[in-house]
Amino acid sequence: MSARSTPIVHIETFGCQMNESDSELVRAMLKREGFAFTEDRERADVVLVNTCAIRENAHNKVYAHLSEMRSLKKHRPLVVGVLGCMAQNLKSELAQKEPLVDVLAGPDAYRQLPKLISTALESQEQGFSQKAFALDLSEYETYEGVLPDRESGVNAWITVMRGCDNFCSFCVVPYTRGRERSRDPQGILAEAQDAAARGFPQVTLLGQNVNSYRFDEWDFAKLVEAVADQPGIERVRFTSPHPKDFPQALIEVIAAHPNVCKHVHLPLQAGSDRILDLMGRTYTGAEYLALVDRIRASIPEVVLTTDIICGFCSESEEDFLETYCMMERVRFDSAYIFKYSERKNTIAARKYPDDVPEEVKGARVARLVDLQRRITLERHRGFIGRDMAVLVEGDAARSANQGMGKTDGNITVVWDKGPEPFVPGRLVTKRIVAANAATLYGA
Repeated sequence: MSARSTPIVHIETFGCQMNESDSELVRAMLKREGFAFTEDRERADVVLVNTCAIRENAHNKVYAHLSEMRSLKKHRPLVVGVLGCMAQNLKSELAQKEPLVDVLAGPDAYRQLPKLISTALESQEQGFSQKAFALDLSEYETYEGVLPDRESGVNAWITVMRGCDNFCSFCVVPYTRGRERSRDPQGILAEAQDAAARGFPQVTLLGQNVNSYRFDEWDFAKLVEAVADQPGIERVRFTSPHPKDFPQALIEVIAAHPNVCKHVHLPLQAGSDRILDLMGRTYTGAEYLALVDRIRASIPEVVLTTDIICGFCSESEEDFLETYCMMERVRFDSAYIFKYSERKNTIAARKYPDDVPEEVKGARVARLVDLQRRITLERHRGFIGRDMAVLVEGDAARSANQGMGKTDGNITVVWDKGPEPFVPGRLVTKRIVAANAATLYGA
């Protein structure tokens, strides 16, 4: 870095929880090298956009932000960096078609960011623009030894593994984040201890497929139990598991351990065996239902959520109706429902035409959203009259006179504040007095 004043960085994060966690790693590594951070983009010398490549909407948001930065860069020196999955997947396009981008760094190259940014800053000071790119995937990088720079809150994201070996045909993650590799459990436990010491009562363990976690004799069930046993950790969550290898041992840990949350996010993606096979999901609808039954038999109070893709390649009305019927059968507590959008370099993009019309995709999404809203409302109304433990997160979105928090099952609860102390991070008991499809209301 040159003798210039301390460079000020602004980072914007799009996409999944893994990207949130990665941004915390980036902040930690840059601060260690003398960079400062600001929430105000107008004050920044460097703007980093940490991107997602999973869905088209995320791409569009990133390109919109880059367009906004064009005008900023016309009026003052500014280094613009694109990080993460989109940088990895669209490296040629971004390098050639987005001249305002000075730095590109893939998810395995964040240790190189201080040098990349310094190179770009120094070239600007000298009156020219030198691009700085690092986009190699690693078989080993887990950022061990880097303690994330976490912002205040009640939840600490802890990445336990990186990459994915599943190669679902619709998914770009194996190409943008590389192959699976698991972190040393002792490093994970140390990070959980640090989070608890800093006042985070909840940790969420992250991985593209957490139940593939393996390190020597450690599997994911053993890791979850060990994290839950750390003093000061009130709640442990994890996301996301894959239905193909959800072990009985993990179900037993969730059922037996009081501070492992009784919430399982179990991506279904489709209810049709034909579509599941085209997607490369490696399970059938019957196998998925058997897993749901096993989970509910051991954890009767479990909250089940899922992901659904509508309009995957060649999806017929009959295929769609199988998904619809599966959702009626399982009765998820909530579902994230998306239109299929083809991602560059995936198996599906190479092998199958994206042949379901957009209006059909949209109509199918609307039908599933309507069904899920009705199911969620019915399930939420079942909580009325019950006392529930709620982890206080902060003020409700609509009024500072109301508090907001989450149940063990990750359902939002809102209540009117009273004379008692209001302390984010504290577990409180609320009696549920009303409910809609989005929220429980407590007293």
